[in-house]
Amino acid sequence: MYNVKAAERSGLTTLLTFGGAFSNHIAATAAAGKLLSLNTIGIIRGDEGFENDTLIRAKENGMQLHFISREKYKQKTAPSFIDDLQEQFRNFYLIPEGGANENGVKGTEEILKEIDQTFDFITVSAGTGTTASGLCRSLKNQELIVFPDLKGGGFILEEMSNYCAPEQLKKVQLQRDYHFGGYGKTKPTLTDFMQSFYSEHNVELDKVYTSKMMFGLFDLIKKGTRILAIHTGGLQGN
Repeated sequence: MYNVKAAERSGLTTLLTFGGAFSNHIAATAAAGKLLSLNTIGIIRGDEGFENDTLIRAKENGMQLHFISREKYKQKTAPSFIDDLQEQFRNFYLIPEGGANENGVKGTEEILKEIDQTFDFITVSAGTGTTASGLCRSLKNQELIVFPDLKGGGFILEEMSNYCAPEQLKKVQLQRDYHFGGYGKTKPTLTDFMQSFYSEHNVELDKVYTSKMMFGLFDLIKKGTRILAIHTGGLQGN
């Protein structure tokens, strides 16, 4: 909510942000906009007309969706691209993809304050590394295990280095072998795991983010280790 507060201080009533078609950040921004009576615009990586439950829910919450090609999406931080958006959509407060700025990290840094138990490891899935960065900055005697949900997830540590000190990053393990083909992709093995996990624990996992983390966690877990797994949502994408 720190990005929302910054927008309000700037006198802006429109939030503009970026994301893929399965983005939890897009879903959350749309929901926050509806809750706080703010206009929201989502710049979506992909083809015009594509719809899934995440995008349908975002539209139902009032978000205006604007689709751009994958090549153009790569320019999302370029000043010339931002200038074009300003000309097209006028006054808005820009939130980076995944909420990846200091305000976004500051918000996720508060997650562990809600936990009153002690754990040896914290685990989380990662798309941009924003949530992982906030958790990393709030670690005490724990270690953080991060599961990127896309191929080539090694960039997550580089992104985290923008917000976390080197000594904090030493507590981070990056597990890159559980993306199941990449962002938004899945395999029968993962689907079967989701179903069996729900049957056994009555906890629903989403297919884009948290199921991959939990599959990897079960693959790596050691008996007797106390682990806190952060479920970051995304069930609307199922």
